[in-house]
Amino acid sequence: MADKKSSPKKETPQDKTYAIVEASGKQFWLQPNRYYDLDRCTAEVNDVLTIEKVLLLNDGKDLKLGKPYVKDAKVEIKVLEHRRGPKIIVYKMRPKKKTRRKNGHRQELTRVLVQSISLGSKTKKSKETKDAKATASKVES
Repeated sequence: MADKKSSPKKETPQDKTYAIVEASGKQFWLQPNRYYDLDRCTAEVNDVLTIEKVLLLNDGKDLKLGKPYVKDAKVEIKVLEHRRGPKIIVYKMRPKKKTRRKNGHRQELTRVLVQSISLGSKTKKSKETKDAKATASKVES
């Protein structure tokens, strides 16, 4: 009888794709088709947001490191829901003073789904605004 060898799961390039982004003052490691909890944002449910503050991007083939951000990289996320994190108890006590204070806190969070991580050229609108700025500076001169 032949022994059955378990073959390792083949990873597709999409499995290896990830980005490290800056959002709400923190850095997050994001992968496509996964959900994450970020600090509360003002977007509505089912809105698609674009994060352009990408610090590092790995597309499975090569690694791009920004200084401080990767140029023309963006991550599209979809807002799934607004929720609250677990309750954290803060208890402060001063010994021998009969001073005690108990306080609770629940962080406001937004659950998002990463739809795509891409490295490409900017949209036409941003090029038009660059052209408009260039023509405006020529007019002023």
